[in-house]
Amino acid sequence: MTCTLLLVDDHALIRAGVRALIEDTHGYTVIGEASDGAQLLEKYTALQPDIVLLDLSMKHTGGLDALQQLKAAYPKSKVLILSMHTDPELIMRALESGAHGYLLKDTTGNELEHALTALRNNERYLSPAIANTVINQALTRSHGPASPVAHSHNLTPRQLEILRLIVRGKSTREIAHGLGLSIKTVEAHRSQIMKRLQIFDVAGLVLFAIREQIISLDD
Repeated sequence: MTCTLLLVDDHALIRAGVRALIEDTHGYTVIGEASDGAQLLEKYTALQPDIVLLDLSMKHTGGLDALQQLKAAYPKSKVLILSMHTDPELIMRALESGAHGYLLKDTTGNELEHALTALRNNERYLSPAIANTVINQALTRSHGPASPVAHSHNLTPRQLEILRLIVRGKSTREIAHGLGLSIKTVEAHRSQIMKRLQIFDVAGLVLFAIREQIISLDD
């Protein structure tokens, strides 16, 4: 089935560009647009889209305020932030306000599709370009270095090592090269990590690693 999208951005050219990318992506269609955060709730109520693509910097009602209003009225709504901002505090506020993903506006069509697919599958998505920003901000809030890792998750030392690299935004190929392993071996470890944790997206792994203090600012 086709996944329906609502675009919310105060720049018509940006909306047109995103719409063009989506029109080239199978399985997705834009059913509405809004040029201001104040219109978000009204448009969402009328159209009931599957996913909202929301900018944060808009005139009048800003993206964060609009996000909070939407989540208060529709707690199960799925929102993907599409923003130019890399400020760690702003990113954290967006995630804490209920956004399911955060994507930078200079993204590629492929990454946009990956993000939309993640949300469509009830997962979260965090652009690899800002993974370190989010991790460092979260660790700073929790006052720095990690505590000794608990073993309730049953991950092996090698899997913990690979998990740290994954949440730092390293690709499978980079991890394999850095650890002297084959790509297939890293892929197997990655699959086992996700299965053991019952977390199947990178954003979820990032949040888990922060919560369990598996990573530190010095990693």
